[in-house]
Amino acid sequence: MAYWDYPYFKPSKPRTTRGGIKAQSQGRNFGKSWWARRWIEVLESFNLGARLTRGRSYARSGQVLSIDIEKGSITAQVQGSRSRPYQVSIKIHTLSRKQWEMLAKVLSQQALFVAKLLAGEMPENIEDAFQQAGLSLFPKKSRDLQTDCSCPDWSNPCKHIAAVYYLLGEEFDRDPFLIFKLRGTDQVELAKLIGSGPEKKKHSKRGQPASQSKTGPKQESTLAPEPLPADPEAFWGPANTWDDLVNEVRVPALAAALPQRLGNFPFWRGEEHFLSALAEIYRLASPLGLDTFLGEERVTIPEKDK
Repeated sequence: MAYWDYPYFKPSKPRTTRGGIKAQSQGRNFGKSWWARRWIEVLESFNLGARLTRGRSYARSGQVLSIDIEKGSITAQVQGSRSRPYQVSIKIHTLSRKQWEMLAKVLSQQALFVAKLLAGEMPENIEDAFQQAGLSLFPKKSRDLQTDCSCPDWSNPCKHIAAVYYLLGEEFDRDPFLIFKLRGTDQVELAKLIGSGPEKKKHSKRGQPASQSKTGPKQESTLAPEPLPADPEAFWGPANTWDDLVNEVRVPALAAALPQRLGNFPFWRGEEHFLSALAEIYRLASPLGLDTFLGEERVTIPEKDK
């Protein structure tokens, strides 16, 4: 059937929602990292046309009510024009245990890969490691990805699925290893695979473990442990004075530095950008905290006297 033979449905207006998940990015771009952009490229390769635009609108207006992520699958609820939310499911082909072991073998040969993965970072050229193992980090074939929505739209993926895709792209910025989970494992399991392997024991020329001497097993020390001192000061050391602990107290130059290092809240539902709102709260609270610490009273001028 040709494209123009399909029945035309007038675009419907979705119902207004409260407490839905709202995208934090601005403009057409969703996701700042290369892996988030690669995920969006998969969606945009489907040539959805106007459904992409409406999917972005749904993602920003909070029409997606929930997203649950498991290994190889995503389920979501998206509020459309009907009273009941539509049920969205996305299934991704997972890699087998043997395939992950092949990948771990390739990754373990590169110290930089291991260091970044253990530090919670996604190596920029990790896709090369997947290719060396004959695998792909992102779905490449249509059979690697199955999507479904309970809405009446004949197109698959529809705008509701597209909205979930865009929000997942943003979530990849916060948690780059989420794509690993969708492919069948997580960061901890992959780190164990990289670090696992047969332990090789060193043996002597006569086949005996190196820890044993020719005359027999190595004797362990039988010295009694040194008793702990009963005096707390002798155990902990001289007590530090307050001046030793605090040299100079001042308002931080960058508000909410620690929360910004931690990143955005997963699938944020607020009206304002999470980190921007938090930084403003820190900025207003810091001077008050400084005055409290120094024992000074801040004089508040009533609005009528300003």
